[in-house]
Amino acid sequence: MSDPHLLPAISANLALVRSRIAAAAARAGRDPAAVTLVAVSKTHPAEAVAEAIAEGQLVFGENRVQEAAAKFPALREAHPNLRLHLIGGLQTNKARDAVRVADVIESLDRPSLADAIESAAQREGRLPRLLVQVNTGNEPQKSGVALAEADGFIAACQARFGVALIGLMCIPPAEADPAPHFATLAGLAARHGLATLSMGMSSDYEIAIAHGATMVRVGSAIFGHRPAA
Repeated sequence: MSDPHLLPAISANLALVRSRIAAAAARAGRDPAAVTLVAVSKTHPAEAVAEAIAEGQLVFGENRVQEAAAKFPALREAHPNLRLHLIGGLQTNKARDAVRVADVIESLDRPSLADAIESAAQREGRLPRLLVQVNTGNEPQKSGVALAEADGFIAACQARFGVALIGLMCIPPAEADPAPHFATLAGLAARHGLATLSMGMSSDYEIAIAHGATMVRVGSAIFGHRPAA
């Protein structure tokens, strides 16, 4: 059952995040409508997602395919305009489930995953929109194509997937200044003619907007801290 105190918190949080997105876009001389808010609902219950939907939020992000597959089909039936982004590292053996459930896969980062997504798309008869995740900090523990290999991988994915490949995503190192990482991703996208930049989270989405983000992935600033596992 939904917590009766949840709706006011999510409502107020969404209003604040939306106002900060609008202000950041205005400071950058950009149209706030050009920035899509992806509400990151990972580990939060379907009831919390429903509360956000009640406030007009229809784009959500999930890390794990299994969680998304359990949480979103019923919500999507009730709200056909809902859009689901998979933003976590994706195992090749989960590609078919991902293709089945997602509208956007943001974590394409290696040839084997490209193979798996292509095969799954052929079998399912649908291909989500795709973003290449770039490991701008070259962190060994993090998903994303290495920066030195990014140009070649992006070009190969464009040749393979055509217009389904819409842009790039990154997650800067936690303790680093994110601005250079956002600038790097924007430069990569420009070189390849890609219009979509998914970058910026709860702590840095205003900086990301200043560097051209067209999608910002905000979780804790909307839903609060994630429940303990």
